[in-house]
Amino acid sequence: MPLAEDATAPATAGVRLAASTSLAALALIVGLFFLWGVANNLNDILIKQFKNAFALSDFQAGLVQSAFYLGYFLLAIPAGVCMRRFGFKGAILIGLLLYALGALLFWPAAATQTYAIFLCGLFVIASGLSFLETSANPLVTVLGPPEGGARRLNFAQSFNPLGSIAGVLIGRNFIFNGVEHTPQQLSAMTPAARHAYFVSQSLTVQTPYLVIAGVVIAFAVMIALVRFPARGEDAADHASGRRHLGRLLRNGHFLSAVAAQFFYVGAQVGVWSYLIRYTQGTLPGTPERRAADYLMASLVLFTLGRFAGTALMRVVAPRRLLALFAAINVALCAIGVARPGQPGLYALVLASFFMSVMYPTIFALGVEGFGDSERKLGASLLVMAIVGGAVLTALMGAVSDMAGIARAMGVPLGCFVAVLLFAMQRVRRA
Repeated sequence: MPLAEDATAPATAGVRLAASTSLAALALIVGLFFLWGVANNLNDILIKQFKNAFALSDFQAGLVQSAFYLGYFLLAIPAGVCMRRFGFKGAILIGLLLYALGALLFWPAAATQTYAIFLCGLFVIASGLSFLETSANPLVTVLGPPEGGARRLNFAQSFNPLGSIAGVLIGRNFIFNGVEHTPQQLSAMTPAARHAYFVSQSLTVQTPYLVIAGVVIAFAVMIALVRFPARGEDAADHASGRRHLGRLLRNGHFLSAVAAQFFYVGAQVGVWSYLIRYTQGTLPGTPERRAADYLMASLVLFTLGRFAGTALMRVVAPRRLLALFAAINVALCAIGVARPGQPGLYALVLASFFMSVMYPTIFALGVEGFGDSERKLGASLLVMAIVGGAVLTALMGAVSDMAGIARAMGVPLGCFVAVLLFAMQRVRRA
């Protein structure tokens, strides 16, 4: 009996060690969901801050999101290839290093007051986030028993909007400095005073992004020290990638999901990016920090909507809930266009609650019924569809410059119509 006990002890210890290692890895990966939420919604603050620092038009300020989401678009497929070649840990470390590098570029960009370097930094950050999102979602499902994969992923995703709220708080309290000048006030300044004002507005981003870079590097060090599951890829599956891609591109239902994701992300990013601008443009005299509070309220509602939507899906089919929420947001955006001011602002803030289920629901419906290989490839293409945030936010800026910020909300209105059409197509198909 003693010999038997001695023989099983190492095995038991190994199981405990594996479990503790997996738990540590899961805790770090959950932190990544928080980190990329911070980066995503700091952009909404940057749009307003860069308008202050560089006297930009709405279209020029919208290039913040264009540079950011272009990084997602261009790096989604390379990130997937890198994950297959180097495993989860390798892809995540590359993503974190790119994230930190992009944040560090904010230092010379502010020091030289060069908008192009800021945009370059945002592109590099988003390139890193593309690696993180492509790797972290599937990794969470294998960090523990298979039957708990979906629960772990939902738990991890709940930290993303918390990171978004943190990003707005960071921007509100450490980037916005409460000093704002109207175009008339700026034109009345001496050239030296005007230059000093622009420089001071640029420098406010240096310290927050330097701290973010330090946190991201610390995460990279911790992840490098933790053991992760092997990638376990099938070489035969790689060889058939072109065949799977061909099937996806011939599948009308999948392509409609990619289009719906493109329009949804464009609507979400557009509403949030210009909410501060909408507040100050339709309610003149609103301080930027007060305007940022409305953005934070939107993110809180988005978080609540995610939990409420998940609960509702127990009794309502996801495709029907998606159709209902899209129809409500069409109406809310119409109010934002037709009733600028307090009614429109409240409607746009409330729209965030109904956005909450759209991205994951479109994603799930898009890959529904596919085999494992096509699901993986389809997931990469659906991630690429978030380039809608780059294209449609710039379009909103152009419309705002020509017709005003309230009418620019007609762009997300049209986007939600596209999501509604996709959802109704799926309802009829069911």
